[in-house]
Amino acid sequence: MADLVLYLGITAIGYFLGSRIRDKKEKLGWTGAVQNVAITALVLLMGARMGANREVTDNLRTIGITAFFMTVAIMVCSIGAIFIVRKLLGIDRYGRLVCSRPQEKDSDENISMAVHESLHQIEEDEKKQGVNTMTVIILVSVIIGMLAGYFVVRRVFDSNMDTFDYIAALGIKIGLCLLLVFVGIDLGIEGTVVKNFKAVGLRILAIPAAVAIGTLLASFVMSFFTELTTREAMAVGAGFGWYSLAPGIIMEAGHMTASAVCFLHNVMRELFAILFIPAVAKNIGYVETVGMPGSAAMDVCLPIVEKATRSDIAVYSFISGAVLSTLVPILVPVIIG
Repeated sequence: MADLVLYLGITAIGYFLGSRIRDKKEKLGWTGAVQNVAITALVLLMGARMGANREVTDNLRTIGITAFFMTVAIMVCSIGAIFIVRKLLGIDRYGRLVCSRPQEKDSDENISMAVHESLHQIEEDEKKQGVNTMTVIILVSVIIGMLAGYFVVRRVFDSNMDTFDYIAALGIKIGLCLLLVFVGIDLGIEGTVVKNFKAVGLRILAIPAAVAIGTLLASFVMSFFTELTTREAMAVGAGFGWYSLAPGIIMEAGHMTASAVCFLHNVMRELFAILFIPAVAKNIGYVETVGMPGSAAMDVCLPIVEKATRSDIAVYSFISGAVLSTLVPILVPVIIG
């Protein structure tokens, strides 16, 4: 809860700053480069932390296979569920609310003209792009980070990994706060987030609901293809990417194997989301990206979602991550019993 308040507060501060310098938008092109550097450093640090974690690397060949297939199934179902809900809500692939009546179109045209213009530029840029540059940068950063963690960090901190974990966790939190300031600034400069949020209204809660349903459905199906029981598989999925909480709850209930699968699955869900958010944004839809990381959509993956899509989608991402994070300590104990 403290992290939720911190991240929300940091983003709000950034939004306030951005709203104050909206007329200087043309002079702030450098912020994109700063965000790219910060994201790269953050992913490198996360990769090093995973590569140095023996629990992650030692289990990649055994329970890691189960975690891998569960992760793929859950992320595919989450994307599919959001796609269906987005169509039902009348939201296009760029996160814009599609109006069905002429009078609604006239009013919305005045409200979101700036958004439509920026999206037109995005569409043109996407047509010119080949492989998404951000995807390549993230993939290379993760690989370098994990190799550094495995071969360097383990040797340097061999007898005191707790120190490295503390330093890495602190560095990740500082990096996130820096990135979230810029996310808030982008939202403030854009200036359409409040109006678009009002247009969508409470329907925005349908997005995390779709992620939860898609995740639990995929977990139920995967229980028939793994050695996990239905209860264990669904508890693993109900972790929604929160690898520091859900595995502990499952372990405390006496399910050691399921706890290990849950930990690796949640790590993979966050990692795969970091890698594939740009590709999903480009080829499937902007809103679909927020369902991939689960609870991490409100912190670690929020800047990547915002960078791969546009500022307004960060609102979907933050709310989805916050709702799913709230559900974890409720659903996991209930399901695992």
